Amino acid sequence: MSLLKSAATISALTLVSRITGVVRDMLIARFFGATAATDAFYVAFRLPNMLRRLFAEGAFQQAFVPMLAEVRSRDGGESRRFIDHVFTVLAAAVFLTSVLGCLASPLLVWAIASGLRENPQAFDLAAALTRFMFPYIAFMSLVALAASILNTLKHFAVPAATPILLNLSFIGFTVLLAPRLDEPIWALAFAVMAGGVLQLAAQFAALVKLGVVVRPRGIRESLADADVRRVLKLMMPALFGVGVAQLSILINTNIASHLGHGAVTWLNYADRLMEFPTALLGVALATVMLPSLSAAFSEGDEKRYNALLDHGLRLVFLVGVPASAGLCLTADALSAFLFQGRSFSPEDVRMTASAVIGYSAGLIGLISIKIAAPAFYARKDIRTPVRAALASLVVVQLVNCAAVPLMGHAGLAFSVGIGSCVNAGTLLLVLRRRRIFEPLAGWGSFALRVLFGTAVMSAALWAGQRGIDWTALGWAVRAAGILGMVAAAAALYFAVLMIFGWRPRDLRP
Repeated sequence: MSLLKSAATISALTLVSRITGVVRDMLIARFFGATAATDAFYVAFRLPNMLRRLFAEGAFQQAFVPMLAEVRSRDGGESRRFIDHVFTVLAAAVFLTSVLGCLASPLLVWAIASGLRENPQAFDLAAALTRFMFPYIAFMSLVALAASILNTLKHFAVPAATPILLNLSFIGFTVLLAPRLDEPIWALAFAVMAGGVLQLAAQFAALVKLGVVVRPRGIRESLADADVRRVLKLMMPALFGVGVAQLSILINTNIASHLGHGAVTWLNYADRLMEFPTALLGVALATVMLPSLSAAFSEGDEKRYNALLDHGLRLVFLVGVPASAGLCLTADALSAFLFQGRSFSPEDVRMTASAVIGYSAGLIGLISIKIAAPAFYARKDIRTPVRAALASLVVVQLVNCAAVPLMGHAGLAFSVGIGSCVNAGTLLLVLRRRRIFEPLAGWGSFALRVLFGTAVMSAALWAGQRGIDWTALGWAVRAAGILGMVAAAAALYFAVLMIFGWRPRDLRP
């Protein structure tokens, strides 16, 4: 399956996931608004999510996928033993982490959102929600293991589709359970745990269908496996690197908790809007490229390795640049269309939109990291992305010092965007300096077409919205307006590209 076809499969399923995610967020915004209770929930949910990214989707996948590709290239029989041993070690680690997280929930809430102490009721609620939801990390870490195996076997559909189950869980519990509870926010906590169980069941069912039955083995036997030891060795710098990124999120969440009730929630909804283009392109390409780049590197095929990386970066530029401009210019319209309702006021819309604009400054960086970082992971070089992440952390906090006093919570979003651009730029610069990546011919004319098309699209979006107060319109008018505007902007952008010589066949590697 080609890079483009695989990425398109994942993007299509991710689009379904994001659409159900939008429905989920629309319902949550309307049912719960932006209050101290929603801040407490998002703080509590962020804790296991941070550790999930640290253990599972971050350091673990970066170390495990290249090693599994290497083990499979040596001997197919060894891969079963290797998978069993990794499963045993990962399961033991996340189980212990879950227990410790439940016991230390008040301390963890204080570490990530000390501003909640100003409202003892919100702080206690966040601690209770954390204690209940912390085992989510165990479910999702094992989901990440199964997804890594499936992706390495070139079965991308199930891993891309399973997040839909979490969104459906949120939708069902919000509509059916929340109105029946004395404290409705607990419906979201129940949805998280139910979604974790459903995702784990779906992934392991897919493995069984392929004949991959994961079995636990003795912990000592698993730790003695030389290949497992190599995974753990590779994970150490990766843990540090992903930890740096999560530390930046932790610091920003803590700052947001001191900016008044609603700030954490506004940033969460803005982040969800940013995830649309990031997931549709960045995550889809990264999912496909890591095993593909790992295989090319293991086989010594540097020409294919370079071609894959060049093609991935062109796709990022083609979509990321106009997406960044479009998101900035439609932030008010999108926020009003998606979130304004019974409990989410026009002021909440404006606060969310300002955060979206801040994030959009770094959208191209956020997507580029998904391509540039796997180029190093495939070569088992995890230290370089760690150094880039450290530089990004420093930049984020330096920008915070100036941006937060001037822009409030939107300054936190802006600093993340700038830090992402620094991170991606550093990685790409190192790839060029080490001659790991050599851009193929045609980048100059390609970039000019994209930039000119984006400029024309941006001018049309700006002119088409002048004088419109999106929060004053009815929902049906907002929906028709924003959907029509986005469709027209996309059509205009690609029409300009085609006028200047670009063709869809150029997407082929």
